[in-house]
Amino acid sequence: MILTNITRVSGFLLLGFSDNQDLQILHALLFLLVYLLALAGNFIIITITTLDPQLQSPMYFFLKHLSLLDLSSLSVTVPQSIHSSLTGSGYISYAQCVLQVFFFICFAWGEVAILTLMSYDCYVAICLPLHYGVIIAPRKCRWAVIAVWLSRGILGTLYIATTFSIRFCRAKIIHQFFCDVPQLLKLSCSNDYLGVVGVVVFISLVVFVCFFAITLSYVKIFSTVFRMPSAKGWSKVFSTCLPHLCVVSFFLFTADIAYLKPTSGSSTALDLMLSMFYTVVSPILNPVIYSLRNETIKRALRKLLLGGEFIGK
Repeated sequence: MILTNITRVSGFLLLGFSDNQDLQILHALLFLLVYLLALAGNFIIITITTLDPQLQSPMYFFLKHLSLLDLSSLSVTVPQSIHSSLTGSGYISYAQCVLQVFFFICFAWGEVAILTLMSYDCYVAICLPLHYGVIIAPRKCRWAVIAVWLSRGILGTLYIATTFSIRFCRAKIIHQFFCDVPQLLKLSCSNDYLGVVGVVVFISLVVFVCFFAITLSYVKIFSTVFRMPSAKGWSKVFSTCLPHLCVVSFFLFTADIAYLKPTSGSSTALDLMLSMFYTVVSPILNPVIYSLRNETIKRALRKLLLGGEFIGK
């Protein structure tokens, strides 16, 4: 791998996981397998939630858009990493890096927002069932999702406008498998990155508001569930809400640690592991977690795999 004069080129060098060619090929094959499995899982969810009349409720409408965001997020980082490992060149142009940061932030924010909407949907369904049809009306759901897709573009633009206004004084070597903002900040000159830190703080506050809303929703959900006399009601609620809570906790916890921990001069294995969790593992887990404990999705999946028709009752 050529590291000489890397400060003079316009792009960046992604070091990824290893300099060993055999390990790079192994990494490429594993990432390709993971990518194909994630594509298949999320595409199946998108298909059945679109075609099956029994999966047209707001919960599945939000789940479909979560799968779309997962597919998009994976496609931003994983194919580039596979290409770098197979070719042995971790070079990524300046324009590619800008676009990668932009789309990754867009899809990450979209996922946080959709997960927040899903927690609110779960809260209304359990705590305010008589008002569910009015509060979570289909028209309101469509407008909420449109707002999510529009707001992600605003946040993504704000992020790259500050990130790529800084000057990079150090060797343009990124100890990651994609253009990760915390790694880019390590290459900046003196206090140039303070504007980016301000944007990170702003976005973190917005994410904290979402996390607070999710937490509040689940506090009210569990307080309502524990007052239910029927164990069957408990089981039904937990089978719906616990998978969502697992996805939210896993995604936000790993992403917060990666973006809010102090920026050090050297990269660690922890940086790579954390980025793997919130960029690759979470989008793979979503279709698995939501499918295994949901009988309606499992029935729709059997129809799809067995060639049955999606006919409403």
